[in-house]
Amino acid sequence: MGHAEHRTQAPKEVACYVVTCSDTRTLADDRSGDAIRALLNAHDHRVTGSIVVKDDPDSIAEVLARIARDSGTQAVILTGGTGLSGRDSTYEAVTRLLEKRIDGFGELFRWLSFQDIGPAAMLSRAIAGLYRGKVVFSLPGSEGAVRLAMEQLILPELGHTVWLAGR
Repeated sequence: MGHAEHRTQAPKEVACYVVTCSDTRTLADDRSGDAIRALLNAHDHRVTGSIVVKDDPDSIAEVLARIARDSGTQAVILTGGTGLSGRDSTYEAVTRLLEKRIDGFGELFRWLSFQDIGPAAMLSRAIAGLYRGKVVFSLPGSEGAVRLAMEQLILPELGHTVWLAGR
């Protein structure tokens, strides 16, 4: 069965949890999380929850473990903490938990980002994979990066990715 046939089997609505990893953001000023939620809703997906968590590997791992136990959530989209600064630790938290990596996601994200911002795109540590049956996407914290990843990569393949993860 090819990718086109896979898509016919894929769910049209995916239940997603949005996690903002930040030491400075709150739900009130979380523009990137807002953008993810709005784009999911605009594409007929369901947001099962949303949280701002401290950009700390243990805190992020705890939130992901809790979400993984929720049978009503199929995918998790994180934003923030993928840079190189000392406080950016989302990448470390997520990579140690992933059971399967979707390497093409990070590669394509950086390629698309390069077209927008040039060589600084190589500094992004966006990543995706599977954790306890959930599809996990970890995006940078900027709203522009979130929109790029959601519109160009995640939304077009979200149902297909979730379907494959459940096989």
